[in-house]
This record gives sequence, structure tokens and C-alpha cells, in this order.
Amino acid sequence: MELWNSTLGSGFILVGILNDSRFPELLCATMTVLYTLSLTSNGLLLLLITMDVKLHVPMYLLLRQLSLIDLLLTSVIAPKAIMDFLHGDNSISFAGCALQMFLELILGGAEDLLLAFMAYDRYVAICHPLNYMVFMRPRILWFMVSISWILASLSALVYTSYTMHYPFCKGQMIKHLFCEIPPLLKLACADTSRYELMVYVMGVIFLIPPLSAILVSYTLILFTILHMPSNEGRKKALVTCSSHLAVVGMYYGPATFVYVLPSSFHTSKQDNILSFFYTIVTPALNPLIYSLRNKEVMGALKRVLGKYIQPSHPNI
Repeated sequence: MELWNSTLGSGFILVGILNDSRFPELLCATMTVLYTLSLTSNGLLLLLITMDVKLHVPMYLLLRQLSLIDLLLTSVIAPKAIMDFLHGDNSISFAGCALQMFLELILGGAEDLLLAFMAYDRYVAICHPLNYMVFMRPRILWFMVSISWILASLSALVYTSYTMHYPFCKGQMIKHLFCEIPPLLKLACADTSRYELMVYVMGVIFLIPPLSAILVSYTLILFTILHMPSNEGRKKALVTCSSHLAVVGMYYGPATFVYVLPSSFHTSKQDNILSFFYTIVTPALNPLIYSLRNKEVMGALKRVLGKYIQPSHPNI
């Protein structure tokens, strides 16, 4: 095949789920609504946790990090996809593609690790409540946050550099919503089998151990909850943990399907739909799942609003 020069002046064409849908206008409107919801809900949750000192505890500080990641992740993907569809121009430069892949890998990897640390936080809070502030003291908390970002950044840098070093075929069409490793490798005019195996192995290493740690944590939590004497405490713990598990399922399910299952078990169209789910749908739903049934968050919302909305008193 004729090669094209993969320099900063070259580019790709993204043919994602909006172009492959029977009802692209409806899907674009849905994406716009979900992105707006994600900006609003994650932004509000960030604001509440930052402004209300009662939420300055490890659980909510980790949740603030999750909201920040979700807000940034969906902002890396959704605005460009929406504007490309509206303008009828799906092109992306070589540098833009590399940047989008790098940011998506950082944010996805950071969320992967952060969800495991959040499960550990709940395990300590429920199974070892008397030692909670020892096991989750500020130094440990910020170590968790830092290690999530650092490992994700290093991994993203290696993957992006290695993926973008390949020569690509003249056909520049990426059949995906955004620049992601599997669909991009299909355009490479070189033997990528070893690298694809490395991506698969690293996907297993990056996803399975955190997921296993989460499942172990919640299994131990479940045993502890079942032996709680207080019905109120049992109910509160179950509500909190069910919210966490819902978020874990929405993130790890699609990501595991795309990166861990061999490529022969799924099609590019399925990957497109799943990528839409964990980059657009999940970030919009996460803050709602965490906050709607959470009395502390709703109480913080009332307190923050109460500072700015003073009730009017009629003159007597």
C-alpha cells in the first residue's frame, strides 16, 4: 500500500457512532444533552465538595477527583464529536489525534485506579471504622490520588508514543468516535501483532487487578454489613456501596470488553458503542448515582444554596 506522511501536517478522518447511526440527528441531540448534564452535575458536585467543609473527608475528596476526571474525560470527546457532526467535518490532525489519545488514556487510567482506591476507602470505613482516620489519613489519601495520576500519565505517554510512531496507510479513516489504540492500529502499514499483544496484556494488568481488589473489598464489606446490629447502619452502608458498585459496573464493563476480550470476540461497531457509553454516558450518570440518594450531598447542596438564597420576610 502507498504510505502517507504521518507528520503534523497530516491527519485522520473520524467515522464514529454519529456517522454510523440510522438516526444521527437524534444521537447527536442525545450526546449534547448528556454532555450538558455531565458538565452541570460534575461541576456542581465539585463545587459542593470544595465549598462545604463537612464534605472534606476522604470519601468525598476521592469523589471530587472522580468528578474532575469524568468532567475532563467527556470534554475531551463530546465537544469535538458534536461540532464535527454539525459542521460536517470529521477531520483531526495527526497532533490532535495523538493529544486526544493521550488525554483519554490518562483520564481513563486514572479513573480505573481511583475506583479501586474508593473501594478500599469504603472497606476501611465499614469494616474498620475505629481506625478509619488512621488508614485514610491525609498523607495516604493524597498518595492514592497522586499514584492514580502518575501511573496513568506514564502509561498514556508510552502507549501514545508507540502507537503514533507507526507508518499509516493512505486510507486515513478511523472507524471510531475518537482516536483510540485498537481502531488506529488497523490503519498501520506494519506488523502490529506484538504491540497488540502488549496492549492486551497491559489492559489485563491495568484492569483486572483493580477490579479484583474492588470485588474482594465489597465481598468483605457485604459480610460486615450482614452482621451489623443496626438496621439504619446496614441500610446506609448498602445504599453507599450499591452506588459505588453501579459506577464500577458502568466503567469496568465496557472497558474490559474493549481492552481485555480478544478482538475476535467483538466488532468495531460494538467497540464504538461501548466507547460512547464509558466516555459520554457514564460521566453524566456517575454524579447522579452518587448524589441523589446521598443525604450528606443533598444536605451540602441546601447549605450552599442557603448562603446565597435568603428567604424574604414580609414587613409586619
